[in-house]
Amino acid sequence: MSGEARTDGAPPSPPPPPLRFRAAGVMSLANGVFVTAATTEGNSEMSHHVDDHTLGVLFRDARTHNGWQDRPVPEEVLRAAWDLAKMGPTSANCMPARIVFVVSREAKEKLRPCLAEGNVEKTMAAPATAIIGHDLTFYEKLPELFPHTDARAWFVGNDALIATTAFRNGTLQGGYFIIAARAMGLDCGPMSGFDNAKVDEAFFAGTAVKSNFLCNLGYGDPAKLYPRNRRLSFDEACRIA
Repeated sequence: MSGEARTDGAPPSPPPPPLRFRAAGVMSLANGVFVTAATTEGNSEMSHHVDDHTLGVLFRDARTHNGWQDRPVPEEVLRAAWDLAKMGPTSANCMPARIVFVVSREAKEKLRPCLAEGNVEKTMAAPATAIIGHDLTFYEKLPELFPHTDARAWFVGNDALIATTAFRNGTLQGGYFIIAARAMGLDCGPMSGFDNAKVDEAFFAGTAVKSNFLCNLGYGDPAKLYPRNRRLSFDEACRIA
């Protein structure tokens, strides 16, 4: 074995060099956020990681914003964020999330009476508000989205399974969207604190879409941030079985 003493009088063989990461390619997402695909020298297996700057943008330095700069969010940025978020996994690729981006003054005024009092000012000031909902008829698209089996038949007539699947996977997609929006340079302010029934009537009337949560979007004002609260450690929130 390398590094062990030799009995034939020759010096010991050197230990193997430590694994070093080598950038195999770099792809720019937006606004200086980079994703790097890395390999390990001497190891043919590919592993993917992102650099510390990207981790900061997406997680460590990202904050829930309550104050906003007077700066509009271009439609192409919202489209690009969705094009990233849609790649996240859902059960049988069911993709039940449906999003309304509330941008115009008319639409904001329609949203105003649905909001809890403490959420009115910051939502009216945000350049855009995403209403994250889920479609209870999502299964009608399964022949296109999951064509290799009759997945639609799993859901037809099973209201409990429909509701659970739509809510679970729509919530997942809402989380993916927050990360995608951050990757596109946006700040986010996800929140509850609104009347779901009023939002559904105002924005989803005549459809099978139900609202889940709201997320204000734009370019945050750091002067209006609250101090960051503590997060639970691995040992407090997780266990390995």
